[in-house]
Amino acid sequence: MKKIRVMLADDHPIVMTGFAMSLEGQGLEVVTQARTPEEALAQYQQIKPDVIVLDIRFGEQLTGLDVAKQILARAPSAAIVFLSQFDQDSLIKETYRLGGRAFMTKDCDPADLAAAVRRAHQGELYFLPHIAERLANLSVRGDASPQSQLDERALEIFTLMAEGLTNAEIAEKLDVSTKTISNISQAVKEKLGVHRPAYITKLAVKHGLIEP
Repeated sequence: MKKIRVMLADDHPIVMTGFAMSLEGQGLEVVTQARTPEEALAQYQQIKPDVIVLDIRFGEQLTGLDVAKQILARAPSAAIVFLSQFDQDSLIKETYRLGGRAFMTKDCDPADLAAAVRRAHQGELYFLPHIAERLANLSVRGDASPQSQLDERALEIFTLMAEGLTNAEIAEKLDVSTKTISNISQAVKEKLGVHRPAYITKLAVKHGLIEP
């Protein structure tokens, strides 16, 4: 029986090597390993693996989510299994919204990761019980994440606020007036119901916009 061809994409070589050994020990074939988002995009185009195991947080300009968007825009049936060190509700929901077939945390059992790869290759979704429960809860109570409530520019400004930048620093970074940033940041605070810097940072961490 032909082995499933897997591409790994992660910026930690030791982690990637460990996953490669685990997957091959489960009877899968790791055909390539990418350490940057740019490598991931190029190698996917060149090698056309059956399944991509993609870290969410790697790269500075692009992330795993950006890579997934670009791949799925060109190949809507691409089978992507997302990997993450973190399992915030918003991250889980976003990966499935984009078209990912599975969301796995990096401390998962190798057999579960291999099962996710096989199910993804068959065109199916793979839910570990606790992830399925989280998604069900999200659908019941609604999504209160900044990602669901803010437009792209407001979300970008909120993220920079959470990183500790002042209005003047954000204005310089985005090449707009300080007054514009001040107006948008105030509107963001009102919409999300957070005003103190510590609460803004805590909310961004909770929903996977910045790392703790």
